[in-house]
Amino acid sequence: MGEITGRQRPARDRLMRAAADLFYANGIAATGIDAITEQAGVARKSLYNNFASKDELVLTYLTERHQEWLELHRARTAGARTARDRVLAVFDAYIDHAEAAYSHGFRGCGLLNAAAELPVGAPGRAAVREHKEEVEAILAESLTEALDAELAADLAEELSFLLEGAVARAGLEGTSDRLVRARTIAAALVDAELEDAA
Repeated sequence: MGEITGRQRPARDRLMRAAADLFYANGIAATGIDAITEQAGVARKSLYNNFASKDELVLTYLTERHQEWLELHRARTAGARTARDRVLAVFDAYIDHAEAAYSHGFRGCGLLNAAAELPVGAPGRAAVREHKEEVEAILAESLTEALDAELAADLAEELSFLLEGAVARAGLEGTSDRLVRARTIAAALVDAELEDAA
C-alpha cells in the first residue's frame, strides 16, 4: 500500500489543513472561503458539505489548535517527575509551538490571534477562553502537588500571566526567545515558592 498523497486525503482533512494555514498566516477575516477551497484543492460545495458555515470551520480550527497544544503538552509531561517539571512542561509545550514550522513564520498564539478578530459572544472566543483556563488549571493542578491549594492557584495565575505576555512578545518578534526567558523566570518563581513551603 502506497503513501496517501495530499490530493488523496479526505476533503475535510485538506480543508482543515488549508484553513489552519491561512487563518494563522493571514487572519480569519482576511481569509475567504475561496482561498481555503483553492488551497485545499476542493470545490466550494465540498466545504459546505463538511461545515455548515465559515463560523463552524473557525470553531473547528480553534478546537483542533487546542488539541494540538494538548498533544505537545502530553509529550512534554511524559518524563515529568515533579511538580516543578510539570509546570515547566507547560512552558516547554509553548516553546515547541513557537518553534514549529509555519509557512509564514511564527505569529504568536493562534487562539489569541483568532479571538482578537471574533466578536464578543462568539463560540470561538469561548473556546479560546476555555483553552486558557485549562492551561491555568493544569498549572494549578501541578502546583497543588507541592503547595496548598490557595497558594497553588495564585502562583498558577501569575505563571499564566507570564506565559501570555511571553507568547504575545514571542509572536511579535517571531521567535521563541521570550518564551525561553519566561520559562527561566517561571522556574525561579516555582523554586522560591517551593523553598518557602519546605
